Amino acid sequence: MRLSLTFAAGLRRNFLVIQVVLWTKPELFLYSSPACSEDPMPAHRARLLFATLLAAACVLLAAPLPLDAQQSVPGTQAGSQAAAGPAPSARVRRPPMSALDQEIDLGLTGPANPNLPSLILVGDSTVRNGHGTGSDGQWGWGHPLHDLFDPAKINVVNRAIGGLSSHSYISQGHWAKTLAMIKPGDYVLIQWGHNDGGLTLPGATPIPDAGLLPGQTPPAPRPGAPPRGQNAGGSLPGIGEETIDVANPRTGQTETVHTYGWYLRKYIADVKAKGATPIICSLVPRKLWLDGHIVRQTSTYRGWAEQVAEQEHVGFVDLNEIIARQYDALGPVAVEPLFADPHTHQTIAGATLNSESVVAGLRALPGDPLAQYLSARGQEIVAYRP
Repeated sequence: MRLSLTFAAGLRRNFLVIQVVLWTKPELFLYSSPACSEDPMPAHRARLLFATLLAAACVLLAAPLPLDAQQSVPGTQAGSQAAAGPAPSARVRRPPMSALDQEIDLGLTGPANPNLPSLILVGDSTVRNGHGTGSDGQWGWGHPLHDLFDPAKINVVNRAIGGLSSHSYISQGHWAKTLAMIKPGDYVLIQWGHNDGGLTLPGATPIPDAGLLPGQTPPAPRPGAPPRGQNAGGSLPGIGEETIDVANPRTGQTETVHTYGWYLRKYIADVKAKGATPIICSLVPRKLWLDGHIVRQTSTYRGWAEQVAEQEHVGFVDLNEIIARQYDALGPVAVEPLFADPHTHQTIAGATLNSESVVAGLRALPGDPLAQYLSARGQEIVAYRP
């Protein structure tokens, strides 16, 4: 790595600025917790002296780096490059962030009370958007779902990650970490489909883009952008046993990808092996109107999720239909404020409607299995009836 003298000069300048602020405005750097019975301020001079010495040591260590980094023995490769001028910049593939680091960055956590049963949510950004803080006004239904369950009786653990699919949640290591926290008596809601498309077997007809109306074609790539290729992070369409080997641009490795249904069966088998109860949810609908009705994904991900749930004899919550019916009844004008983008992500009002639909679907399952864990507000929601 080549460093310049400007770097060292800037480091020294920043060191002086930091020290002036440290000695004149110590309260900016020393935090006293309101819950702390001891005030740290009387010892701040000693801390500031230590910080000054530590920063000075860093400057002294860093200062020689620019000279050492640019010096080389004549005739070596580095010397030849220096004589010929700076080498053109090359894109270096950064190693992908580990599953643990990504989850820490997103703020994903485990059960608040390990002694209680947990309702664990697995899915995409329609379940948990970004860091789960409402960035850009977008919320997943997992956030308001907490209010519909009693925290003294059950943990609601939102482990969904935006942008992932039934395949990539596993391949990136997130499912292994989620599975490790599942215990007997837990419930696991699984909702995939929004990011599973874009991957097909050679010669097969691609399934329709879920973000387009029937007959629409995707917009052309921007000028200079490469043509759209296969979505290596997606899954193959259908519920069969087909596979395809694809090069994952994230890791540079080739991996075998299965069908959407194959991945759902894996989630179900893994959860059952833990003594917990898997429940499959169809994907929430997008705001796509056709002839006065919201478009359903009956022939693709909604239908495939239902087929797998029936084959595996597990609960099925048809969010695609439950929510779409409510949108149909409300109409386009009333539905518009429920979305924070053109057709996929909800505002807090839309996420709340979706979370109530989740509970309505859960209450419609045989035996109403989670009724005992509902909050007073959750108990007010009646079971969905087709």
